[in-house]
Amino acid sequence: MMNRLFRKKGGFTLIELMIVVAIIGILAAIAIPNFIRFQAKSKQSEAKTNLKAIFTAQKSYFGEKDKYSTDFTVIGFDPEPANRYSYGLQASCATKEAANARGKSCIGQDQAKFDTAPTALDAINTPAVGVSAGCPNCTFSANAVGNVDNDTAMDAWGITSAPSGATLGTTCGVDTNKISAGEPGNSNNDVSC
Repeated sequence: MMNRLFRKKGGFTLIELMIVVAIIGILAAIAIPNFIRFQAKSKQSEAKTNLKAIFTAQKSYFGEKDKYSTDFTVIGFDPEPANRYSYGLQASCATKEAANARGKSCIGQDQAKFDTAPTALDAINTPAVGVSAGCPNCTFSANAVGNVDNDTAMDAWGITSAPSGATLGTTCGVDTNKISAGEPGNSNNDVSC
């Protein structure tokens, strides 16, 4: 009786182990691309949050001075160090710079964290402080451009104060090319383009 108990000890067969390894491989093949896409989408929140901060700062400045400013330091916008995106109140703001040497109408991505500057890509074709219905400096538009998934494609976002909204430059990976005032719009989605 004792011999029989000791003989019945057994392990997994090689086929059973191979089936488990195959199942894990299939699950990883499905899960890893979805995780990378989810991670890239979460990085886009930096651009949306900072563009809304620019919008709020510009609106506050407009409430005091009856005009918008072309200078980030005047309105008090200064993103946290290690910013992945370049932010601009001018066209083609795609630079990298030290966090302590930021520009006035263009804040580049943090060169301490990212070695390569993003490729210039404006979400709104004419970002600037502009004239609207005879009122000087009564509208503004701002852009953000960066790379969220380390490929060659860029991620471009824009925001405007124009009451009629703005038209985005392209619509790669997004549903519409029109954005309303105060809402960030994505003209080139790095996750899906």
